[in-house]
Amino acid sequence: MDSFIIAALAVCSLTAPAYGDKGTSKARSCSDIRQFYSGKGFSLDGVPQSEISGEHLRICPQGYTCCTSDMEDKLAILSRREMEGLLKEAGRSLQTSLTGQYKAFDGYFLEVLNRSAISLQETFTTTFGLLYSQNSQVFTDLYTDLRHYYRGSNVNLEEVLNEFWARLLEKLFYQANKQYFIGEDYLECVSKQIETLRPFGDTPRAMKMAVTRTFVAARSFVQGLVVSGEVVRKVSQVPQSPECTRAMMRMTYCPHCRGMASARPCANYCSNVMKGCLANQADLNTEWRHLAETMIQVADRFDGPSGVDSVVLSIPYRISEAMFTMMENLVTINTKLFQSCGALREGGTSSTGVDDTMKRGKVTVEDKLGSSSNKMGKLVSDVTMRLRDMQPYWVSLPGVLCSDRVATGTGAEDKCWNGMNRARYLPEVMGDGLASQINNPEVEIDITKPDMTIRQQIMQLKIMTHRLKNALNGQDVDFQDTSDDVSGSGSGMCADDMCSRGPLIVPVTTRPIRYPYLPENRESKSSASHNLPCITIYLLSLLILLLRR
Repeated sequence: MDSFIIAALAVCSLTAPAYGDKGTSKARSCSDIRQFYSGKGFSLDGVPQSEISGEHLRICPQGYTCCTSDMEDKLAILSRREMEGLLKEAGRSLQTSLTGQYKAFDGYFLEVLNRSAISLQETFTTTFGLLYSQNSQVFTDLYTDLRHYYRGSNVNLEEVLNEFWARLLEKLFYQANKQYFIGEDYLECVSKQIETLRPFGDTPRAMKMAVTRTFVAARSFVQGLVVSGEVVRKVSQVPQSPECTRAMMRMTYCPHCRGMASARPCANYCSNVMKGCLANQADLNTEWRHLAETMIQVADRFDGPSGVDSVVLSIPYRISEAMFTMMENLVTINTKLFQSCGALREGGTSSTGVDDTMKRGKVTVEDKLGSSSNKMGKLVSDVTMRLRDMQPYWVSLPGVLCSDRVATGTGAEDKCWNGMNRARYLPEVMGDGLASQINNPEVEIDITKPDMTIRQQIMQLKIMTHRLKNALNGQDVDFQDTSDDVSGSGSGMCADDMCSRGPLIVPVTTRPIRYPYLPENRESKSSASHNLPCITIYLLSLLILLLRR
């Protein structure tokens, strides 16, 4: 027995770490992290000169460390700010693209509308002379209402067009029959006969169909671009959760605390951290794709024979054709109106305008499309490409944010930072979206509590997609301001640097930090864990010796 005890003591003496071993040797210098920490703008007051025991750490592994609790908290706040900054920067890039598409399309659409208005004014002045100049306000009001409708005002497009034709009928009837006394009540009766009389032929119906389809689609499209940009802006400003802050700190700055400043995160480890942090954002993916696909379908309608150029620039021609149709059939129209509204008493002035126009003969009013169609085709092609590129945005963010920070090169997967040490990362990569994070080993998430700001933005995407689908069918829709959240909370409305934010709250729990695995090559949390078997043998041996005595 004595020989056994002696042998056991000898084995323990041989296997215990030597004084120069990492576990019990003189603590390493913290000069590297002091330089790094100072470079981040922090004071060196309280920063250790050499490694200290890490039992106080709440996020990083609790081995020997160069980080105090205060340093850990400050670096956690820094990691949160940097992550939120990256998200805002990515969001700004997409917003810039969407804004560029909006400005290009909006500018061109208004340019075409203005060309149409100018064309009407110039050609009608020549073609209809006094008949036009005395009633120009009717045409000016039409274009004003069309602009207001396109801009999103609460204007009923069908009523605008019906009102235009009714007023035009009144004006033309009055000008053609100035030899009679015609009162307001009689003119009101005249305008009510427009449906049964059809003085302008089929032009009002055809023009209403073409103009409504074009303007409904154009208004919905630019609104879709605006809503998309607003969704990106608001979602990019959603603050990171405390759990995400812990995960980002562990991945980004805990290697510095462990004296492994050069260690870069394992690729799959970074993916799980980012997928956990951006789980709610990834849930935008489905509706975001639906919106982009529907906008592409709407954009396809803008080019070609029934596109924006053809429809908008043909408005003067359609109106001119309608006016000539009425003047050519004026005798028949007058007879029917006199029957419906009653005979008129003569005694007015001589008829002017209509007679002169008919004497000059019919003149074709048209607008040369020139290179405008090519420009619209290019706009459609460009916006389609951009919309397709942005479709995977929300689920591609984790990969984008990890691309320039993970370890690369030969053997990188065995030497990368896995959250505890330089070692291979074993857990599988999670899927996209909140529901897929139930077993995420890096970010603790309650999948039953989605972020409400992001849920509201998902609803905005659904509403906008529904409006665009209606626009594809030529159905007018009521537009309300979709830039504010349903709750009116105003999330994300303040400027980046003006938003007040409370202090970082890192959950402090009594339970130990859970790690999903224990790789064989991870360092122990303290040197004492290496010596536990030998300490036990020492104690047992001493106890046996005492009992033998």
